[in-house]
Amino acid sequence: MTVSARNISFSYGTKQILHDVNIDVEPGKVVGLLGPNGTGKSTLLGVLTGDMQPSGGEVLLNDQSIGEYTRKELARTRAVMPQASDFPFAYLVRDIVAMGRASWDTGDEENDLIIDAAMAHTRVGDMAGRDITSLSGGESARVTLARVLAQDASIVFLDEPTAALDVSHQERTMATCVRLAEEGKTVVAVMHDIQLAAAYCDLISLMHDGKIVSYGPPHEVLTSERLSAIYDWPIRVLTLEDGELAVIPARNVRAR
Repeated sequence: MTVSARNISFSYGTKQILHDVNIDVEPGKVVGLLGPNGTGKSTLLGVLTGDMQPSGGEVLLNDQSIGEYTRKELARTRAVMPQASDFPFAYLVRDIVAMGRASWDTGDEENDLIIDAAMAHTRVGDMAGRDITSLSGGESARVTLARVLAQDASIVFLDEPTAALDVSHQERTMATCVRLAEEGKTVVAVMHDIQLAAAYCDLISLMHDGKIVSYGPPHEVLTSERLSAIYDWPIRVLTLEDGELAVIPARNVRAR
């Protein structure tokens, strides 16, 4: 399912965060939203999900305005992994994941199979009976991802999905994004780790000051000159022998 933003603007009070943003995301692609802190990545994601209303412009899902979807239709169409995985109430882990099935009218047997598969995929099956408030930040993030997988939506929005994870779970999470895209889903992820984005995203949307300054394949968007200018820090981008990109920020290490 295609996600399209048309001339999206967004303001908090008198401060404009997004400026006439346009983007199209096709099914079968993993798109990474990159850019410095405060540049509007999470705001754009919130607008694309329908959770935030733009001050101008329109979001379309398969050429239909997102505002025309009912809540149930939207829940079946797109799943959202928020930036924070905090849970104020002591739900069991399995109950959290099961919330992903709330919009579907499937039977208990089918729901259980989907829930079990989602928990196995994110390696939280052994936590099923634990209180969600007893988990670490990384464990909670994996439970939230399992809930997103259980929702089985055509579009998956992820806000910093790897932020709280150790390296193995970072890699597994991004591999999951690739798998979802290979299944024909549309995947959009806000990311801070440029190296991970370069390795796993089909397309990069590089943002700065509330605008998309470059959108395309990683090897076209992620150049040394562009990243150094956008992040205001020297960054080298090298192409390795296997074609992968290596993103290397300059280090300012105090002499010993």
